[in-house]
Amino acid sequence: MRELDPTTFDDAVAGEPVLVDFWAPWCKPCKALEPVLDKLAARVPVVKLNVDEHPGVAGRYDVLSIPTVMLFAGGEAIGRLAGFRPQAHFDKWLDEVLVAPKLEIDA
Repeated sequence: MRELDPTTFDDAVAGEPVLVDFWAPWCKPCKALEPVLDKLAARVPVVKLNVDEHPGVAGRYDVLSIPTVMLFAGGEAIGRLAGFRPQAHFDKWLDEVLVAPKLEIDA
């Protein structure tokens, strides 16, 4: 997984959907989440941001606990999960937040 910093963050989240893992090296739940994120990377790109090294970026998005995984698309945060969750929980969550908006058709 690619590690982000303040100079690369905005570009990384500006386009297509991407999951950002806000983590720290001392965080055991963060380490436990890595295999889940590796599997999710087959579905949506996953990048990481070390909150100890880059607290300003984490603060912009009110990341108060780790691990926090946020889904970004077009530069906007469109979903967030905090804490360790199993693979099935992430799959269901992504099914919900990645749904394409429905078009309104005038009749």
